[in-house]
Amino acid sequence: MSSNDLFSPTRLGAIDVGNRIAMAPLTRSRAGTDGTHTPFAAEYYGQRASAGLIIAEATNISRQGRGYAHTPGIYADAHTEAWSRVTDAVHAEGGRIVLQLWHVGRMSHTSLQENGIAPVAPSAIRAGGNVFTEEGFLQPSMPRALALEEIPGIIEDYRTAARRAKDAGFDGVEVHAANGYLLEQFLRDSTNHRDDRYGGSTENRARLPLEVVEAVAGVWGADRVGLRLSPLSTAVGDTPLDSTPLETHLHLARRLGEMKLAYLHLVEGQLHDGNGADDFDFQRLREVFGGKYIANNGYGRQSAIDAVAAGRADMIAFGKPFIGNPDLVERLRADAPLFEAPVSAFFGGGAEGYTYFADAPTSIAA
Repeated sequence: MSSNDLFSPTRLGAIDVGNRIAMAPLTRSRAGTDGTHTPFAAEYYGQRASAGLIIAEATNISRQGRGYAHTPGIYADAHTEAWSRVTDAVHAEGGRIVLQLWHVGRMSHTSLQENGIAPVAPSAIRAGGNVFTEEGFLQPSMPRALALEEIPGIIEDYRTAARRAKDAGFDGVEVHAANGYLLEQFLRDSTNHRDDRYGGSTENRARLPLEVVEAVAGVWGADRVGLRLSPLSTAVGDTPLDSTPLETHLHLARRLGEMKLAYLHLVEGQLHDGNGADDFDFQRLREVFGGKYIANNGYGRQSAIDAVAAGRADMIAFGKPFIGNPDLVERLRADAPLFEAPVSAFFGGGAEGYTYFADAPTSIAA
Protein backbone atom coordinates (compact mmCIF):
# COMPACT_ATOMS: atom_id res chain seq x y z
CA MET A 1 0.00 0.00 0.00
CA SER A 2 1.50 3.34 -1.02
CA SER A 3 1.43 6.42 1.19
CA ASN A 4 -0.99 7.97 -1.35
CA ASP A 5 -3.55 5.18 -1.13
CA LEU A 6 -7.15 5.92 -0.12
CA PHE A 7 -6.92 3.20 2.52
CA SER A 8 -3.56 4.23 3.99
CA PRO A 9 -3.16 6.17 7.26
CA THR A 10 -2.20 9.82 7.47
CA ARG A 11 -2.04 12.63 9.98
CA LEU A 12 -4.15 15.79 10.09
CA GLY A 13 -2.24 18.16 12.31
CA ALA A 14 -2.14 16.31 15.63
CA ILE A 15 -4.88 13.83 14.65
CA ASP A 16 -3.77 10.40 13.41
CA VAL A 17 -6.30 8.75 11.09
CA GLY A 18 -6.36 5.15 9.91
CA ASN A 19 -7.43 5.84 6.32
CA ARG A 20 -8.19 8.71 3.95
CA ILE A 21 -12.00 8.34 4.07
CA ALA A 22 -13.81 10.95 6.16
CA MET A 23 -17.45 10.87 7.13
CA ALA A 24 -18.83 14.27 6.14
CA PRO A 25 -21.06 16.15 8.60
CA LEU A 26 -24.65 15.00 8.10
CA THR A 27 -27.62 16.75 9.65
CA ARG A 28 -30.08 14.00 10.60
CA SER A 29 -32.48 15.94 12.91
CA ARG A 30 -32.51 13.19 15.53
CA ALA A 31 -31.76 15.25 18.66
CA GLY A 32 -34.35 16.21 21.26
CA THR A 33 -36.28 19.46 21.13
CA ASP A 34 -33.71 21.00 23.50
CA GLY A 35 -30.76 19.97 21.32
CA THR A 36 -29.71 17.01 23.47
CA HIS A 37 -28.78 13.92 21.52
CA THR A 38 -30.65 10.68 22.15
CA PRO A 39 -28.80 7.43 23.04
CA PHE A 40 -29.24 6.36 19.40
CA ALA A 41 -26.50 8.85 18.43
CA ALA A 42 -23.78 6.92 20.24
CA GLU A 43 -24.74 3.74 18.40
CA TYR A 44 -25.02 5.57 15.06
CA TYR A 45 -21.57 7.14 15.24
CA GLY A 46 -19.97 4.05 16.79
CA GLN A 47 -21.17 1.99 13.81
CA ARG A 48 -19.28 4.34 11.48
CA ALA A 49 -16.02 4.52 13.45
CA SER A 50 -14.03 2.76 10.72
CA ALA A 51 -13.96 6.08 8.87
CA GLY A 52 -10.53 7.62 9.13
CA LEU A 53 -12.20 10.71 10.56
CA ILE A 54 -15.81 11.33 11.51
CA ILE A 55 -16.82 14.96 11.21
CA ALA A 56 -19.88 15.00 13.44
CA GLU A 57 -23.00 16.77 12.25
CA ALA A 58 -23.23 20.57 12.41
CA THR A 59 -23.84 21.47 16.06
CA ASN A 60 -25.29 24.71 17.37
CA ILE A 61 -22.88 26.78 19.44
CA SER A 62 -25.75 28.69 21.06
CA ARG A 63 -29.52 28.94 21.11
CA GLN A 64 -29.16 31.96 18.81
CA GLY A 65 -27.18 29.84 16.35
CA ARG A 66 -30.01 27.32 15.93
CA GLY A 67 -31.85 27.21 12.60
CA TYR A 68 -33.40 23.77 12.31
CA ALA A 69 -35.53 21.79 14.75
CA HIS A 70 -34.03 18.66 16.35
CA THR A 71 -30.43 19.59 15.57
CA PRO A 72 -27.93 19.05 18.41
CA GLY A 73 -26.32 21.71 20.55
CA ILE A 74 -23.08 22.11 22.46
CA TYR A 75 -24.05 24.99 24.76
CA ALA A 76 -25.56 23.19 27.78
CA ASP A 77 -24.34 20.56 30.23
CA ALA A 78 -26.85 18.02 28.90
CA HIS A 79 -25.45 18.50 25.40
CA THR A 80 -21.89 17.91 26.57
CA GLU A 81 -22.89 14.77 28.46
CA ALA A 82 -24.76 13.35 25.47
CA TRP A 83 -21.86 14.03 23.12
CA SER A 84 -19.44 12.38 25.57
CA ARG A 85 -21.34 9.12 25.11
CA VAL A 86 -20.85 9.51 21.35
CA THR A 87 -17.10 10.07 21.59
CA ASP A 88 -16.76 7.15 23.99
CA ALA A 89 -18.53 4.89 21.49
CA VAL A 90 -16.33 6.03 18.59
CA HIS A 91 -13.10 5.74 20.56
CA ALA A 92 -14.09 2.27 21.79
CA GLU A 93 -14.09 1.21 18.13
CA GLY A 94 -10.73 2.86 17.47
CA GLY A 95 -12.16 5.83 15.57
CA ARG A 96 -11.46 9.55 15.53
CA ILE A 97 -14.18 12.21 15.67
CA VAL A 98 -14.28 16.01 15.53
CA LEU A 99 -17.29 18.25 16.18
CA GLN A 100 -18.45 20.77 13.60
CA LEU A 101 -19.25 24.13 15.26
CA TRP A 102 -22.28 25.86 13.70
CA HIS A 103 -24.08 29.18 13.81
CA VAL A 104 -26.73 29.44 11.10
CA GLY A 105 -27.05 33.25 11.12
CA ARG A 106 -29.95 34.32 8.93
CA MET A 107 -30.97 30.71 8.13
CA SER A 108 -33.39 30.51 11.04
CA HIS A 109 -36.97 31.24 12.02
CA THR A 110 -38.34 33.22 14.94
CA SER A 111 -40.03 30.07 16.28
CA LEU A 112 -36.57 28.54 16.79
CA GLN A 113 -35.16 31.59 18.58
CA GLU A 114 -35.49 32.32 22.29
CA ASN A 115 -38.64 34.39 22.96
CA GLY A 116 -39.38 34.46 19.23
CA ILE A 117 -36.85 37.16 18.41
CA ALA A 118 -35.38 37.71 14.95
CA PRO A 119 -32.33 35.70 13.86
CA VAL A 120 -29.07 37.59 13.31
CA ALA A 121 -26.87 38.14 10.27
CA PRO A 122 -24.10 40.46 9.10
CA SER A 123 -26.78 42.50 7.29
CA ALA A 124 -30.56 42.56 7.34
CA ILE A 125 -31.02 40.52 4.16
CA ARG A 126 -33.61 37.77 4.23
CA ALA A 127 -32.60 34.29 3.06
CA GLY A 128 -34.52 32.22 0.58
CA GLY A 129 -35.15 28.51 0.83
CA ASN A 130 -36.63 26.85 3.90
CA VAL A 131 -35.69 25.85 7.42
CA PHE A 132 -37.16 22.94 9.36
CA THR A 133 -39.26 24.02 12.34
CA GLU A 134 -41.57 22.19 14.76
CA GLU A 135 -44.39 23.24 12.40
CA GLY A 136 -42.64 21.92 9.30
CA PHE A 137 -40.64 23.69 6.60
CA LEU A 138 -40.94 27.50 6.65
CA GLN A 139 -39.11 30.38 4.95
CA PRO A 140 -36.39 31.89 7.13
CA SER A 141 -37.47 34.97 9.07
CA MET A 142 -36.16 38.44 8.32
CA PRO A 143 -32.89 38.78 10.25
CA ARG A 144 -31.51 41.82 12.01
CA ALA A 145 -27.94 43.00 11.49
CA LEU A 146 -25.58 42.26 14.34
CA ALA A 147 -24.40 45.36 16.14
CA LEU A 148 -20.64 45.83 16.23
CA GLU A 149 -20.62 45.44 20.02
CA GLU A 150 -22.36 42.04 19.74
CA ILE A 151 -19.67 40.38 17.66
CA PRO A 152 -17.28 39.66 20.57
CA GLY A 153 -20.13 37.70 22.14
CA ILE A 154 -20.44 35.56 19.01
CA ILE A 155 -16.72 34.81 19.15
CA GLU A 156 -17.03 33.93 22.83
CA ASP A 157 -19.87 31.51 22.03
CA TYR A 158 -17.53 29.70 19.63
CA ARG A 159 -14.79 29.62 22.26
CA THR A 160 -17.16 28.21 24.89
CA ALA A 161 -18.50 25.61 22.46
CA ALA A 162 -14.92 24.56 21.67
CA ARG A 163 -14.25 24.09 25.40
CA ARG A 164 -17.38 21.99 25.75
CA ALA A 165 -16.36 19.87 22.77
CA LYS A 166 -13.05 19.25 24.48
CA ASP A 167 -14.83 18.30 27.71
CA ALA A 168 -16.99 15.88 25.69
CA GLY A 169 -13.90 14.01 24.50
CA PHE A 170 -13.70 14.96 20.83
CA ASP A 171 -10.37 14.73 18.99
CA GLY A 172 -10.75 18.25 17.62
CA VAL A 173 -13.27 20.60 16.05
CA GLU A 174 -14.21 21.84 12.60
CA VAL A 175 -15.40 25.43 12.21
CA HIS A 176 -18.35 25.57 9.79
CA ALA A 177 -17.74 28.51 7.44
CA ALA A 178 -19.66 27.07 4.50
CA ASN A 179 -23.10 26.41 3.01
CA GLY A 180 -24.59 29.86 3.49
CA TYR A 181 -24.39 29.99 7.29
CA LEU A 182 -23.18 32.81 9.52
CA LEU A 183 -19.43 32.83 8.87
CA GLU A 184 -19.95 32.48 5.13
CA GLN A 185 -22.58 35.23 5.29
CA PHE A 186 -19.84 37.50 6.63
CA LEU A 187 -17.34 36.29 4.03
CA ARG A 188 -19.47 36.93 0.92
CA ASP A 189 -20.09 40.47 -0.28
CA SER A 190 -23.50 39.33 -1.51
CA THR A 191 -24.73 38.87 2.08
CA ASN A 192 -22.41 41.26 3.91
CA HIS A 193 -23.23 44.93 3.26
CA ARG A 194 -21.62 46.27 6.43
CA ASP A 195 -19.58 49.48 6.46
CA ASP A 196 -17.61 48.79 9.66
CA ARG A 197 -14.47 46.71 10.27
CA TYR A 198 -16.38 43.50 9.43
CA GLY A 199 -17.57 44.60 5.98
CA GLY A 200 -16.40 46.08 2.71
CA SER A 201 -12.92 44.84 1.82
CA THR A 202 -11.94 41.18 1.57
CA GLU A 203 -9.81 41.59 4.68
CA ASN A 204 -12.73 42.94 6.65
CA ARG A 205 -15.19 40.30 5.47
CA ALA A 206 -12.73 37.53 6.38
CA ARG A 207 -12.15 39.06 9.81
CA LEU A 208 -14.86 37.19 11.74
CA PRO A 209 -14.05 33.71 10.39
CA LEU A 210 -10.40 34.29 11.26
CA GLU A 211 -11.17 35.64 14.71
CA VAL A 212 -13.39 32.63 15.38
CA VAL A 213 -10.65 30.23 14.28
CA GLU A 214 -8.15 32.05 16.46
CA ALA A 215 -10.46 31.76 19.48
CA VAL A 216 -11.13 28.07 18.89
CA ALA A 217 -7.44 27.34 18.29
CA GLY A 218 -6.73 29.01 21.62
CA VAL A 219 -8.73 26.21 23.24
CA TRP A 220 -7.56 23.27 21.14
CA GLY A 221 -4.32 24.27 19.49
CA ALA A 222 -4.48 24.99 15.76
CA ASP A 223 -3.34 21.44 14.94
CA ARG A 224 -6.70 20.07 16.14
CA VAL A 225 -8.86 22.61 14.29
CA GLY A 226 -10.19 22.35 10.75
CA LEU A 227 -12.43 24.64 8.72
CA ARG A 228 -15.03 23.95 6.04
CA LEU A 229 -15.63 26.20 3.03
CA SER A 230 -17.98 26.08 0.02
CA PRO A 231 -16.90 28.83 -2.42
CA LEU A 232 -19.41 27.86 -5.13
CA SER A 233 -22.46 26.69 -3.21
CA THR A 234 -25.68 28.71 -3.42
CA ALA A 235 -28.05 25.93 -2.35
CA VAL A 236 -28.70 26.95 1.26
CA GLY A 237 -30.81 30.07 1.48
CA ASP A 238 -30.40 30.84 -2.23
CA THR A 239 -27.18 32.56 -1.18
CA PRO A 240 -25.56 34.47 -4.07
CA LEU A 241 -21.86 33.93 -4.68
CA ASP A 242 -19.24 36.42 -3.65
CA SER A 243 -18.32 38.76 -6.52
CA THR A 244 -14.71 37.45 -6.54
CA PRO A 245 -14.93 33.98 -4.98
CA LEU A 246 -11.43 32.78 -5.85
CA GLU A 247 -9.68 35.94 -4.67
CA THR A 248 -11.73 36.06 -1.45
CA HIS A 249 -11.06 32.42 -0.61
CA LEU A 250 -7.38 32.62 -1.53
CA HIS A 251 -6.99 35.41 1.02
CA LEU A 252 -8.74 33.35 3.68
CA ALA A 253 -6.83 30.15 2.84
CA ARG A 254 -3.51 31.99 3.01
CA ARG A 255 -4.30 33.34 6.46
CA LEU A 256 -5.53 29.96 7.68
CA GLY A 257 -2.35 28.35 6.40
CA GLU A 258 -0.32 30.82 8.44
CA MET A 259 -2.24 29.62 11.50
CA LYS A 260 -1.18 25.99 10.75
CA LEU A 261 -4.66 24.51 10.97
CA ALA A 262 -5.06 20.73 10.97
CA TYR A 263 -6.93 20.77 7.67
CA LEU A 264 -9.09 22.65 5.20
CA HIS A 265 -12.33 20.92 4.14
CA LEU A 266 -13.73 22.04 0.78
CA VAL A 267 -17.13 21.49 -0.79
CA GLU A 268 -15.98 21.40 -4.40
CA GLY A 269 -18.85 22.89 -6.36
CA GLN A 270 -22.58 23.11 -5.73
CA LEU A 271 -23.90 21.39 -2.64
CA HIS A 272 -26.85 19.51 -4.17
CA ASP A 273 -26.84 20.11 -7.95
CA GLY A 274 -23.84 18.30 -9.38
CA ASN A 275 -20.21 19.32 -8.99
CA GLY A 276 -20.03 22.53 -11.05
CA ALA A 277 -16.42 23.08 -10.02
CA ASP A 278 -14.72 23.25 -13.43
CA ASP A 279 -14.14 27.00 -13.38
CA PHE A 280 -12.71 27.27 -9.86
CA ASP A 281 -9.10 26.46 -9.02
CA PHE A 282 -9.42 24.38 -5.87
CA GLN A 283 -5.84 23.17 -6.22
CA ARG A 284 -4.57 26.73 -6.06
CA LEU A 285 -6.59 27.18 -2.88
CA ARG A 286 -5.02 24.05 -1.48
CA GLU A 287 -1.50 25.18 -2.43
CA VAL A 288 -1.97 28.57 -0.79
CA PHE A 289 -3.25 26.91 2.38
CA GLY A 290 -0.26 24.57 2.41
CA GLY A 291 -1.73 22.01 4.81
CA LYS A 292 -3.91 18.91 4.67
CA TYR A 293 -6.87 19.11 2.32
CA ILE A 294 -10.16 17.19 2.59
CA ALA A 295 -12.15 17.18 -0.65
CA ASN A 296 -15.91 16.69 -0.65
CA ASN A 297 -18.80 16.59 -3.13
CA GLY A 298 -19.80 13.93 -5.61
CA TYR A 299 -16.84 11.58 -5.16
CA GLY A 300 -17.26 7.89 -5.88
CA ARG A 301 -14.90 5.04 -5.18
CA GLN A 302 -12.68 5.43 -8.25
CA SER A 303 -12.59 9.22 -8.28
CA ALA A 304 -11.64 9.17 -4.60
CA ILE A 305 -8.86 6.64 -5.22
CA ASP A 306 -7.59 8.70 -8.15
CA ALA A 307 -7.68 12.03 -6.28
CA VAL A 308 -5.64 10.71 -3.36
CA ALA A 309 -3.23 8.79 -5.60
CA ALA A 310 -2.59 11.91 -7.69
CA GLY A 311 -2.03 14.02 -4.59
CA ARG A 312 -5.02 16.27 -5.31
CA ALA A 313 -6.44 15.61 -1.83
CA ASP A 314 -5.25 14.11 1.43
CA MET A 315 -8.69 12.75 2.36
CA ILE A 316 -12.08 12.41 0.68
CA ALA A 317 -15.25 13.09 2.64
CA PHE A 318 -18.32 11.00 1.84
CA GLY A 319 -21.75 12.06 3.05
CA LYS A 320 -24.92 10.27 1.92
CA PRO A 321 -23.19 6.89 1.33
CA PHE A 322 -22.47 6.70 5.08
CA ILE A 323 -26.19 6.94 5.91
CA GLY A 324 -27.03 3.50 4.54
CA ASN A 325 -23.55 1.99 4.76
CA PRO A 326 -21.98 2.25 8.22
CA ASP A 327 -19.27 -0.10 6.92
CA LEU A 328 -18.55 2.17 3.94
CA VAL A 329 -14.78 1.90 4.30
CA GLU A 330 -14.85 -1.87 3.93
CA ARG A 331 -17.37 -1.69 1.09
CA LEU A 332 -15.14 0.74 -0.81
CA ARG A 333 -12.08 -1.38 -0.13
CA ALA A 334 -13.83 -4.50 -1.46
CA ASP A 335 -15.62 -2.64 -4.26
CA ALA A 336 -18.85 -4.07 -2.84
CA PRO A 337 -22.34 -2.76 -3.69
CA LEU A 338 -23.66 0.17 -1.66
CA PHE A 339 -27.12 0.39 -0.13
CA GLU A 340 -28.89 3.61 -1.15
CA ALA A 341 -30.80 4.95 1.83
CA PRO A 342 -34.21 6.44 1.01
CA VAL A 343 -34.47 10.22 1.27
CA SER A 344 -37.43 9.76 3.62
CA ALA A 345 -35.01 8.49 6.27
CA PHE A 346 -32.56 11.38 6.08
CA PHE A 347 -34.21 13.74 8.58
CA GLY A 348 -36.09 13.00 11.79
CA GLY A 349 -37.50 9.73 13.07
CA GLY A 350 -36.18 7.04 15.37
CA ALA A 351 -33.74 4.17 15.12
CA GLU A 352 -34.97 2.78 11.80
CA GLY A 353 -33.31 4.71 9.01
CA TYR A 354 -30.65 5.85 11.48
CA THR A 355 -28.96 2.91 13.20
CA TYR A 356 -30.54 0.28 10.94
CA PHE A 357 -32.55 -0.22 7.77
CA ALA A 358 -34.95 -3.16 7.72
CA ASP A 359 -34.30 -3.81 4.03
CA ALA A 360 -30.54 -3.19 3.95
CA PRO A 361 -28.27 -6.08 2.91
CA THR A 362 -26.14 -7.83 5.51
CA SER A 363 -23.05 -5.84 6.37
CA ILE A 364 -19.87 -7.23 4.85
CA ALA A 365 -18.01 -5.91 7.89
CA ALA A 366 -20.09 -7.93 10.38
